Amino acid sequence: MNERSAFSLLAEKISAAEHIVIGAGAGLSTAAGFDYAGKRFEDKFSDFHEKYGITDMYSGGFFPFPTQEEFWAWWSRMIYLNRYCEPLKNTYNMLFDLVKDKDYFVITTNVDHLFQKSGFDKYRLFYTQGDYGLFQCSEPCCNKTWDNEETIMSMLKEQHNMKIPTSLLPKCPNCGKPLTLNLRSDDKFVEDIGWHKACERYSSFLEKISGSCVLFLELGVGFNTPAIIKYPFIRMTLQNENAAYACLNYGQAAAPDAIADRSICINGDIHDILLSIKSIDK
Repeated sequence: MNERSAFSLLAEKISAAEHIVIGAGAGLSTAAGFDYAGKRFEDKFSDFHEKYGITDMYSGGFFPFPTQEEFWAWWSRMIYLNRYCEPLKNTYNMLFDLVKDKDYFVITTNVDHLFQKSGFDKYRLFYTQGDYGLFQCSEPCCNKTWDNEETIMSMLKEQHNMKIPTSLLPKCPNCGKPLTLNLRSDDKFVEDIGWHKACERYSSFLEKISGSCVLFLELGVGFNTPAIIKYPFIRMTLQNENAAYACLNYGQAAAPDAIADRSICINGDIHDILLSIKSIDK
């Protein structure tokens, strides 16, 4: 299948599908301009690079900073750039335009909130790995999360020499222990009420569409956590003869032989792919 026919076929599948399940990974946000390396990193984290040799935002997120003041100086910049700033490209908006009139649901490992900011219905979104915009207790003492925008903006404004003032270190409103990021990295990740309700809505949606004409649309999903999106999408396509599977990725678009005849795999920049599909859709 040549590239042009793959674009046309995917446009047809989107149009014909009764239901669309979108599974999104980091590659989608990278295509939208949320690149964790290169100039974007160098412009905002040159001091951390010079002091610690950190070369990109992803690896820097695992760095063992010696103090909480430095930890939050790093993370307040990271969260600001990848949660509260707008992406450089309208990739998510194009995706929304393609599916907004369909019966869709989104499951994503991304934590940048770009789906909701681009118009997607928040009740049709399941953020499995957390949200840059939320704090949780580091203990954790409870299954609660707290919005962090005001605190992050203060940290960003008042940091100096790669440290925030000690007075800005966030404390749990419930027990007084340090707050941390609501990101899944270990068994202390808090799945709050909102997380569980979203999970229930996603499960109900999958149950409702079982056996019907479904497009499983996978965007920028790698192999870091394939059990969340990639493997379930492949399994559900295999189990439903009326389902189709589409995999869009930069160099990693592939499908197993068992569903090859119902799969569309397009390697390339997802922003450019969506732009091409959108032009066909018109």
